[in-house]
Amino acid sequence: MSTTEIDKKKIQSLLPHREPMLLIDKLTKIVHLKSATAIMNVKRDSFYVQGHFPDQPVMPGVLIVEAFGQAAAALTAYGIDPKEYENKLVFLMSVEKAKFRNPVIPNCELHLEIEAVRSHGRVWKYKGTAKVEGKRMADAEWTATIVDRKQ
Repeated sequence: MSTTEIDKKKIQSLLPHREPMLLIDKLTKIVHLKSATAIMNVKRDSFYVQGHFPDQPVMPGVLIVEAFGQAAAALTAYGIDPKEYENKLVFLMSVEKAKFRNPVIPNCELHLEIEAVRSHGRVWKYKGTAKVEGKRMADAEWTATIVDRKQ
């Protein structure tokens, strides 16, 4: 049961996402293929809050779900054998039980606590909780699959 931290540069080596769609800034408290906490710096000038809403900016809930997915993909890609993950992508398959409890207001640090619930071959089930300063903002469960990258 090892715990470590990876930065954005390492996350970029694991995921195909790039700015502005790479949402997570680092992964901390990593427990090999089990759990981690992703850190996302939600900024007022981020593309997703400039028009959502100009007078009262809020991070869209759908992007909280996307950040959950990116965190889970990074956890999985970091934990499995690099040869097994070579030329692969992680795709979101389903989202269940998503609840948005409080609005995420820019200029905060969003902590995405994720857990791998189970895996069966290339299909993984996860759950997560998003928090700001310890306050629960959102929860979700989702399923993702590892697929071959199209050449």
